[in-house]
Amino acid sequence: MAKQHWKPGNMLYPVPAVMVSCGRENETPNIITVAWAGTVCSDPAMLSVSIRPERYSYDIIKETGEFVVNLVTKDLVFATDYCGVKSGRDVDKFKEMQLTPLASQKIIAPGIAESPVNIECKVVQELALGSHTMFVAQVVNVTIEDTYLNESGKFELNGTGLVTYSHGTYFSLGDSLGTFGFSVKKKKR
Repeated sequence: MAKQHWKPGNMLYPVPAVMVSCGRENETPNIITVAWAGTVCSDPAMLSVSIRPERYSYDIIKETGEFVVNLVTKDLVFATDYCGVKSGRDVDKFKEMQLTPLASQKIIAPGIAESPVNIECKVVQELALGSHTMFVAQVVNVTIEDTYLNESGKFELNGTGLVTYSHGTYFSLGDSLGTFGFSVKKKKR
């Protein structure tokens, strides 16, 4: 098997494609598409988003110290792409994409009503890392769409049609290949 060596680059794919909403009081809220987002801690619940300082949302998040991570489904892929290539300096992305601002419970920034999961966050640390600044944030509230609750009240996240991003292309999640711990689970006799 032949392999090639390339210059250092980010090849850690796939990643979640999410829409991050942010806003200041008495201003039109904005949405930025982020593919560099991830979990950083479970207790307390924390996540991170990495944003270039020249992006319109960067100053809003830096000033307010808050944002909402909105998970993306197949139905939101067009809006997700649009919100990643258009600037909030020039357009009202909620209006242009016919998205509905959803009032948050713990912060001022709105979520996106059409998203099945809205994760309200407060920034606890900023790390300037070069081309991007990583905002590490504590999750202060999560809102879910109750149509994805099963008959016993369990949230069926994998049934929402989540989207991932890999090397310039959006994908829907595919077939389940196993559940956590399946490799060591004892087989029934």
